[in-house]
Amino acid sequence: MRTQSKLYVYVTISAILLAIIAVWSLNIGVYDFGGKPAFEVLGKMIKNDPDLALSDRYVIWDVRAARIIMAILIGSMLAVSGTGLQGLFKNPLATGDLIGLTSGATLLAAVTIVLGGHFRQYLPEAVQFSLVGIAAFIGSFLSMLLVYRISTNGGKTNVVMMLLSGVAITAIGFSITGFLIYISKDDQLRDLTFWNLGSLAAATWTKNIILTIVLLISYFILLPKGKALNAMMLGEKDAQHLGINVERLKKQIIIITALMIGSCVAFSGTIGFVGLIVPYILRLLFKSDYAFILPLSAIFGSILLLTADTFSRSIVEPSELPIGILTALMGGPIFISILIKFKKSLS
Repeated sequence: MRTQSKLYVYVTISAILLAIIAVWSLNIGVYDFGGKPAFEVLGKMIKNDPDLALSDRYVIWDVRAARIIMAILIGSMLAVSGTGLQGLFKNPLATGDLIGLTSGATLLAAVTIVLGGHFRQYLPEAVQFSLVGIAAFIGSFLSMLLVYRISTNGGKTNVVMMLLSGVAITAIGFSITGFLIYISKDDQLRDLTFWNLGSLAAATWTKNIILTIVLLISYFILLPKGKALNAMMLGEKDAQHLGINVERLKKQIIIITALMIGSCVAFSGTIGFVGLIVPYILRLLFKSDYAFILPLSAIFGSILLLTADTFSRSIVEPSELPIGILTALMGGPIFISILIKFKKSLS
């Protein structure tokens, strides 16, 4: 009971921090609201003030607020997917972008962007609207399935094989994506550049609704798995003795992770290292207690990506720095530090 109340305290504090960052982010931007703070303009919009300019309403709601919500949703899902994979494989390097999931999602999204015009008209209208998202999910799921099949033998997952197969899948994915970039037209090339560098500039409320549905379904299944992942740290046989259905747990995490990463890639492109940075920081604070790490990663992932996105659109105003560049700059040193720690443990 005491552990649960501690978790509530940490969640509340981090949620307040996220709200403060969201208000700060709402006020950051080139557009000037006539000297008024952005949240005051938002308040007028909510009250349906007739004197509020249409341009102010559009910028505050359809541009900034939609983008902030997308950053919160995508950051949260990327962090939770990384945490879930690391718990499943019992390794801090197991994240979607390092084991090929992001590459697989990007590849099929790229195939749809470049070649989709040849078959899009034969599909139902509802499928046409979300074709890139469906393709990204399928690519992510197939990559996860392939990595799992290659790295697992006799019910045991070999971490080295997992990372090597992820590297191979990533190399194949980027090579085919490179070929698609070569044969693409100008408008397709712009879309492919967006996927490869990552951006939240195309945020809309329709996309946020879809992401929210994916998040709610995924978290309903995944967030209660903290104790099961703690048991998995003891080994699969010990987890089975504790009453954990190991194979079912694996399948659930694989499918849910593929769904979350595929959805994120479909709407924001490739944003790497969020699933590596957040669990690493939380493990420093709470060791490997996934009952704490899983729910907290959902909030800290939002904090990380929202902060990174706010800087990405303010560092080089009025232009915008692709957010994937910032997250890679943050994640690279952490990745190296994990490798150094792993090297020390071997010696």
